[in-house]
Amino acid sequence: MEPHKIKVIVIGGGLAGLVSSILLAKKGVEVHLIEKKAYPFHRVCGEYLSNEALEFLKKHGLIPERNDIPQIKTFELSDTKGNISRIPLDLGGFGISRYILDEWMYQKALQDGVQIRTSTQVNEIEYLKKEDQFVLTLSDHSSLRADFVIGAHGKRSKLDKRLKREFIEKRSPYLGVKYHIRTEFDRDCVALYNFHGGYCGLNAIEDGKFNLCYLGDRNQLRQYGSVEAMENEVLFKNPILKKIWESSEFIFEKPEVITEINFEPKSPVENHVLMAGDSAGLITPLCGNGMAMAIHAGKLAAEAIIYGKSRLEVEEMYRSNWKDEFEKRLWVGRQAQKLFGSGKSSGFARKLIQTFPPLAKIIIRNTHGKPF
Repeated sequence: MEPHKIKVIVIGGGLAGLVSSILLAKKGVEVHLIEKKAYPFHRVCGEYLSNEALEFLKKHGLIPERNDIPQIKTFELSDTKGNISRIPLDLGGFGISRYILDEWMYQKALQDGVQIRTSTQVNEIEYLKKEDQFVLTLSDHSSLRADFVIGAHGKRSKLDKRLKREFIEKRSPYLGVKYHIRTEFDRDCVALYNFHGGYCGLNAIEDGKFNLCYLGDRNQLRQYGSVEAMENEVLFKNPILKKIWESSEFIFEKPEVITEINFEPKSPVENHVLMAGDSAGLITPLCGNGMAMAIHAGKLAAEAIIYGKSRLEVEEMYRSNWKDEFEKRLWVGRQAQKLFGSGKSSGFARKLIQTFPPLAKIIIRNTHGKPF
């Protein structure tokens, strides 16, 4: 297809949506991006970005030019009792908040000609087979037509229900909670601390701050009645986490919280929509490279539309490339998650890492990609 004759709508302005829209716009494609919030804003996210995406981001000017972005070289793991093991990260990464990174990419997208509507949601999406086009109805009662749609709307959306995706019918026990804090901790380390029912990540970001983000059990929140009570009764059983909470300055007035985090397998193409980022599959947070995967998926979606000669070819190209890059990584992530979030298994995992560091490197290697 000739890129300058194509109109694409991208649903969702996270990393996958922004990257795909920017790459398409650079090729002369008419791109409309719909984001339900207004930039800048916080997202529940680990905010550690694997170096597999670094050269791509630099090449396209998609990373802020700042000298306070911490480089992360080591990984620290604790079991639920607070026992610790550390290993080096071969590829490494860096810490940057989504508040800063998404805003930077948003401004870049505007400069490159992407037409962006914020504070707007997509209510309905329909593929018209006869016209070979999509019609989208928006929350402001307007409608848009497009030749292709990229679904980058995140972990869970009412659109998933409209599209009758299988995973949306399955309830998930997980919730995510995020804070920004100031604390004393190594700025070149990303840590993962287990507690009963989940695990908590900590790593440095810009401005001397740290991102503190954990995956917990929604049933525990119900049991204790509030996030604060749950943290006191569950997370603080790990002495490391108790010390972090007691000795740190918490910057947010209240935490960012999301529920119904679902790690079920998803399809990268649904009803002719190219799904990218968390919409196509959510990797377990302990693997630490969801941001890099979203960026890479946005790139693959844009390239499929640019280079595919028909809808069938676009969809097959994207489906094949997505599976080659991510299917195994997501599977390994789901299996590795079984070793975390309980006393015995987290202790076993920590001892394995301490006794057999090559095993930890194999897991990391199989949940991370090569630079792209």
